[in-house]
Amino acid sequence: MVKPQHRPFHAHRITSLIALVLLFTSFLLLLLVGISLTIIKAIYIIRVYSTADNGQPATSIATELRFGVWGLCASSALDEPSWFTNDGTCYGPKLGYNPPSAITDILGLDATLVQGVLKGLLTVLILHLVAAGFSLCALIPSMFLASHSFTIASLVFAIITALFSTIVFAIDLAVVIVVKNQLPNLGSSIKLAADFGNGVWMVLTAVILTWAAVILLSARACYCCGIRRQPRKF
Repeated sequence: MVKPQHRPFHAHRITSLIALVLLFTSFLLLLLVGISLTIIKAIYIIRVYSTADNGQPATSIATELRFGVWGLCASSALDEPSWFTNDGTCYGPKLGYNPPSAITDILGLDATLVQGVLKGLLTVLILHLVAAGFSLCALIPSMFLASHSFTIASLVFAIITALFSTIVFAIDLAVVIVVKNQLPNLGSSIKLAADFGNGVWMVLTAVILTWAAVILLSARACYCCGIRRQPRKF
């Protein structure tokens, strides 16, 4: 017979539900970014685009590149991507992809700069999915906070997830900042700019939610911050 403390949501239901929502949302965000463009074309890490304005009619020549974890997409003014779609020419999905020079040469991107971006994204790929895995491991025991052992297990996995996701966000941030700083060095004739992709902000949201879950689970583990020990009914 299953003991009452081993039943989901037997005690500390509100705390458990909040922790569950926080960790599940974090897991979902990290997973989505981990399978971003080109698998999920709407999610990307960095956007490099042309700022040149030659006053000519729009053509099918690519003026924007969006880098994801599994590939990249080149878009023109005739097929501009939206929040939910990207109908440009895509390369991937492939682990550790190396796009054809024909794609990057259109915007005049230096091969060294492109390789630096791809190396950073390959590192982030592994960490995104590792962080998502640990978030899932923290998610399951968070439903059994009546048990102190399950609470500690959930807390440990949540801390590991928070650390990994913080590292992932730092790497995402560094990759974009390096590209933004290197673009001016390509020469005055290269009119390019770079922006953060929505994947970076999704990871930041996951970081905040996971640390919030860590605080909540810590309060349950030490019976503090308004969370009290409940009398045993078994």
